[in-house]
Amino acid sequence: MRVKALAATVAVALVGVWQTGDMAAQSAVQAEYEVTDLGATVGGPFSQGTYVSSNGLITGVAVGQDGAQHALLWVGGVPMDISTPGLGGPNSGAFSANARGQVDGIAESAEIDPNGENFCGYFTPFKCLPFVWRDGAMTPLPLLGGNNGQVSIINNRGEIAGVAETAVPDPSCPRGAAVNGTGPQVLAYQPVVWGPNLGSVRTLSLLPGDTVGMALWINDRGETVGFSSTCATGLLPPFAAGAHAVMWDAAGTPHDLGNLGGTFNPAALAVGNVAFAINNAGLVTGVSALAGSAIAHGFVWSTRDGMRDLGTLPGDMTSAGLGINNAGDIVGSSIDTDVATGNPRAVIWRHGKTIADLNSLVPADSPLYLLTAFAINDAGAITGFGFDPATGSIHGFLATPAAGR
Repeated sequence: MRVKALAATVAVALVGVWQTGDMAAQSAVQAEYEVTDLGATVGGPFSQGTYVSSNGLITGVAVGQDGAQHALLWVGGVPMDISTPGLGGPNSGAFSANARGQVDGIAESAEIDPNGENFCGYFTPFKCLPFVWRDGAMTPLPLLGGNNGQVSIINNRGEIAGVAETAVPDPSCPRGAAVNGTGPQVLAYQPVVWGPNLGSVRTLSLLPGDTVGMALWINDRGETVGFSSTCATGLLPPFAAGAHAVMWDAAGTPHDLGNLGGTFNPAALAVGNVAFAINNAGLVTGVSALAGSAIAHGFVWSTRDGMRDLGTLPGDMTSAGLGINNAGDIVGSSIDTDVATGNPRAVIWRHGKTIADLNSLVPADSPLYLLTAFAINDAGAITGFGFDPATGSIHGFLATPAAGR
C-alpha cells in the first residue's frame, strides 16, 4: 500500500477506533507479543513496516517533513534511510528484504512520464521504477519497453516478483483516476520476475483472455502469486485487485485459484480477487470478492482444499490476508465495514484457521493500536502499522513473540 493513497483511509478509520472504544480489546490476559513502535523516523507523521525477513531485517516507508516518502530499512532495530541518493525523484518505498541483505522497492526518477500516468500512486508527474538495493547501492530493474514498474517480494534466491509496463497501449485501461487514486493508465503491464541475476527479467503468462497482471509474492521454490485480468478489471497497488487470483508454478504457468463468489468491482476499493502471499509449502493467502462483489474476505488456498474463506473478527464485514509464514500463520486486517470507511484491526489466523485480534494479544500499555499487519516471519515476528494515541500519528510496528512463547 502506498502512503499517500492510504492516508485518508486510515484517518477516517481512526475516528471509529476511538469512538467505539476498541482499545478494550487489549485484554488482561497474558500478552503473547511485545510491540515496538518503529517511530517517525524521518520527521513526518507516518511510517509503515512492510516486511520482516527471516533474519529480522524490516523494510518500510516513512514520510519526511517535506511530505516525500522515504524507503527505509531497519537493521537490529536501527532505521536506515535508503532513499538517497535514490533514482533522482522525490518518493520511494522499500517492500521486502531477503536473508542476503538485498532489498527491493520502488523509486521515482527525475524523468516525466510522457503519458501522465500515476502508476505508483504518488500523485507526481515522474516515472516510477522498481529497484534492488544492497550495501548502499540502488539499482533500477529493467522494464518491458514501458515507463513504470512496481515490485512486491524478493525471495532468498534473489528473485523479485512484480509488474512492468510494456510499450503497447491498451485501450481498455481506465483513462481517469481509479478508486484507489492511481491512473490514468495508458500502457499494458505484465507480471514479471526479476533475477536472480541482476538485470534479468522474465514475463509470466496470463490466463486465457486476460491482458494484464501483477506478481505480488514469490517463494523460495520460485512459485509466484498475484492476479491476472484485463486492464479494465485490474487495479495496481495500493489496494491491488483483479478478476482472477492466480498462482504461477516455477515454470511460469498460471493457475486460477477460484473465488468466493464475486469478481472485480471498479467502484469499490479493494474488492476483487488477488493472491498476496505464498509460503514454501505452497499455501496461499489473499483477498476474494463475495457474492454481489460489494465486499471481500481474506482467503487461504491449498492444492488439497482449494480456496477457503478466512472470515472476519466477530461483527466485522471485510478482511484481508496479506502475509504468511512457513508455519501457515497468516496476518492481515479485519474491518468493521468496507475498506474505504471502516475501522481496521490487525489480525492473525493461526495456521490459517482461528482468527485473533492482535490488539488482544499485546500488553495493555503498548505504544500503538495495531491497524494492519503486512508480514510475519518464521520466528513469528509481525510488522505493519498502528495508531499512536500520544501524537495522533500512524507508525510502523514490530510485534515479537513474548518471552516464553
